[in-house]
Order: sequence, then C-alpha cells, then structure tokens
Amino acid sequence: MLWPLITYSIASTVTPGPNNVMLFASGANFGLRRTVPHILGVSFGHAVMILGLGAGLMQVFAIMPAAHLVLKSGATAYLLWLAYRVATAAPPSTAQTRGQPFSFVQAATFQWVNPKAWAMHLNALALFAPPETAWGGVVLVAVVLPLINTPCVTLWALLGATLKTWLRTPRLLQLFNVAMAALLVASLIPIWRTAL
Repeated sequence: MLWPLITYSIASTVTPGPNNVMLFASGANFGLRRTVPHILGVSFGHAVMILGLGAGLMQVFAIMPAAHLVLKSGATAYLLWLAYRVATAAPPSTAQTRGQPFSFVQAATFQWVNPKAWAMHLNALALFAPPETAWGGVVLVAVVLPLINTPCVTLWALLGATLKTWLRTPRLLQLFNVAMAALLVASLIPIWRTAL
C-alpha cells in the first residue's frame, strides 16, 4: 500500500493547481529563499487537513450538506481574491516594499479553502485509509503525502525563481502575473463543472 500512496502523492501534488501556480508566481516575484515558508506551510497544512478529515469532518457534511456548498463558495471567492493579488503583484524593484510572499501560517490555512487539496485528500483517505485500518491509514496518508508534496511544490517555486531572471522588466512581470492569475481562476473550472 505504501508504493501506490507514494505514486498517488507524486501525481497529485506535482500537477498544476492553486498551490503550484501561487508557488511558481512567488518564486518568480520573490525568489526561492523568501518562498520557503510558503512551501513548508503548504505541506504542514496538508498534514493537518488530512488528520482533520480523518477525524470526521466529513460527518459534518453528511449531516449538513449545505456546509459543503458554503465551503466551496468561500474557497472560490478567496481564490478569486488571490488571483487578483497575483495579477497585481509588485514589479521586482518594489516587491520588497509592496508585496509579500505567503507566510507559513497563510499557506497552511489556505489548504482549507483549496478545492484541489480537498479532492486530493478525500481521494487519498478513501483509497489508502479504509475504515478497517482505523487511525493507522489516516496517519500514513498524513505523513506520506506531505513528505512527497514538499519536493514537488519546491520544483514549482524553483522554476518560478529561475524564470525571475527572464522577467526583469516590469511589463514582462506584469504579463506573467496576469497569466498566473488566469491559471489560478482556471483551476476553479473543474470544481464547479462537477457541481452543475
């Protein structure tokens, strides 16, 4: 069961999604070193969220189905706000004063409104933590997925940081940020398409 969980974790965390788009943009705007708290916060947030879901948060949705729609709507509004922040990020010369990368806490709490994180964690728990494993399966998923996630999302931040040298003019950086914001908004389409 460990190897399938590892391959699932790689496939689900290295593919594009809100975290990876934001880390790519953060690497390009702030560099890899200033993006490290964001990277670590994402992985920590995954672990906490998996444990929370394993502890029975889904029972709340079973009792109150409207709570899921409220969460999805709130997550959508928050992602649209983040897309605006990415699109209007400061150019390199003023990034130190006007813009800030996500902090550890912001990145960790963001997972609770990240639609891809919800889908990823629910699938992982359903596949790799069946009820007969009790807490053992939940803990295994909560350890393995964040451990695999860290190098996968670091690649996105590293790619963004590498691209930073090509984005020296404010105009190019602005175009890049608008493109990243558009990708962030596009990541919402599959989430809402399934609800319609």
